[in-house]
Amino acid sequence: MKIAVPSFLRTTTFRLALLYSAMFAAFSAALLIYLYYSTVYYIRTEADRRMDLEFEQLGNAYFIGGMERLSQSVLERMTRNGSTFYYYLEDSSGRKIVGHFPRMPAWDPELDVQTVYFDFEQPEPDGTVILRPAAGRIVRLRDNGGALLVAFDTEQQTAIVGRIQRAIFIAAPIGLALSLLGGLLISRGAARRADELARTAEAVMGGELGRRVPVRGSGDEFDRLGQRINAMLDQIEKLVESTRHTGNAIAHDLRSPLSRLRNRLEIALSEPMSKESAEATLEETVQEVDRVLGTFNAILRLARLEAGAEGERVRMDISELAEELAELFEPACDEQAQSFRSQISRNITVLGDRDLIGQALANLLDNAVKYTPKGGSISLTVARGPDGTVDLTVVDSGPGVPEEARGRVVQRFQRMDSARTQPGSGLGLALVDSVAELHGGKLILADGNGPPDAPGLKATLRLPRA
Repeated sequence: MKIAVPSFLRTTTFRLALLYSAMFAAFSAALLIYLYYSTVYYIRTEADRRMDLEFEQLGNAYFIGGMERLSQSVLERMTRNGSTFYYYLEDSSGRKIVGHFPRMPAWDPELDVQTVYFDFEQPEPDGTVILRPAAGRIVRLRDNGGALLVAFDTEQQTAIVGRIQRAIFIAAPIGLALSLLGGLLISRGAARRADELARTAEAVMGGELGRRVPVRGSGDEFDRLGQRINAMLDQIEKLVESTRHTGNAIAHDLRSPLSRLRNRLEIALSEPMSKESAEATLEETVQEVDRVLGTFNAILRLARLEAGAEGERVRMDISELAEELAELFEPACDEQAQSFRSQISRNITVLGDRDLIGQALANLLDNAVKYTPKGGSISLTVARGPDGTVDLTVVDSGPGVPEEARGRVVQRFQRMDSARTQPGSGLGLALVDSVAELHGGKLILADGNGPPDAPGLKATLRLPRA
C-alpha cells in the first residue's frame, strides 16, 4: 500500500530547508574536524619542538664532555624543579647509568632514532603506584653504543585531545539539530507566505476580484512579489470592470440606432414606396449603419492600442501636423458660426506615430466643435511644455466638464448626461487617453477661460519632446 506523504514534506521550501541543513551540517563538520586536527597538530608540533631543543642541549653536552658530561647533564635535569621531561641513559652493555625508569622501554637497537610509546609506574604520596602513559625518543650514541631516552608524560595531552573529541561528539548532533530546526522554521515561514499567495489566487479565480495579497511591510522578496501581484490584480479588476461596463455601454448605445434602423425598415416595408422615398430610406439606413460600424471600429482600435499592437514611432514634426488639422477644422468652425484661432510654435518634434497623434488631436478638435455653441470660440495651441514636453492644447467655450467627472469621461462609453443628445459613441477622449499613454504622455483636462456657468474645456495632450 502506498504511504501518503504529508504535503508539507513535498514543498520546495522543505527541500530547501533540508539542503540548508545539509550545508550547515557539512560546514560544521568541516569546522570541527579542522579545529580538532589543528589543535592536535599544534600540541604534537610543540612537543616535537621542545624535544628537539632538549636533544640539542644534551647533544652539546655529550660533544663537549662525552658520556661523563652527558650523564651529569641528565642528572641535573632530573633534579631540576618544574621539569616536564623524563630521562634514561644507558651504556653500550645496556646497563643503566642514570634515569627515571628502572629499564629502557622496548626499542630496536638497529635504529639510530626511534619514537616509542610506553607506560611507566609513578608512586603517589599515599604510597600507591599508578600507571601513566608516556611518549619519547630514543637516540643511539654511535661512538660508544649507548642510548639516551627523553620522554614526557602524555596524560595531559591525551586529556586535551579527549576533551576536543567529546566536544565534537556533543557539538555535532546539536549543530545538526539546530540546523534542521532553523531550516524548518525558515521553510514554515516561507510556506505560510506561499500559502497566502495561493489562497489569494484561488479567491480571485473564484470571483473575488477585490481580494489582495497581504503585505507585511518587511520589504522582503515576498512583500515585493505581493506588491507586484496586487498591482496586477488592480489592473485585472480595472480591465474586468471596464469590459463589463463596455459590454453594457455597447448594448445601451447601439440599441437605439439599431432600433431606429429596424423601425425605419419596418415602416418602409409596410407601405408602398416611391423611388425617391426608397432612396432616402436607404441613404438614412446606410448612414445609421456607418455610425454603428464607426463605433465598432473605434472599439477595435482602442483594443489594439491598449494591447500595444498599433503605433510605429518615428521622429515627426508635430507643428506641421497641427497646422494641417487647423486648416481642416477652420471651415467646420465657420459653418457653426464659431471663431477659430491657432497659435502653433514652429519646428517642434516628437517621437511618435503620426496617424495616432493626428487622430487624437482631431478627436479633441471634433469634441470642441461639437459641444461649443454657435458664436463660441475654439483655439488650438502647440507649444513647448515643462520638463522637455510638448503641449497640444484645445480650448473651447462650451459647457465644460466638472472636475469630479474628468476621470470618468476618459473611460470608454462614458458620456455626460448633457452630451446624450449629441451624436457620438463616448470613445473619443478614451482614444486620446490611450494614445497619450502609448507615447508616454498624458491627457490633462481643465476648465477653459469662460464664466462659471460655462467655463469651457481646456484639453491638453502632453507628449515627450524628441
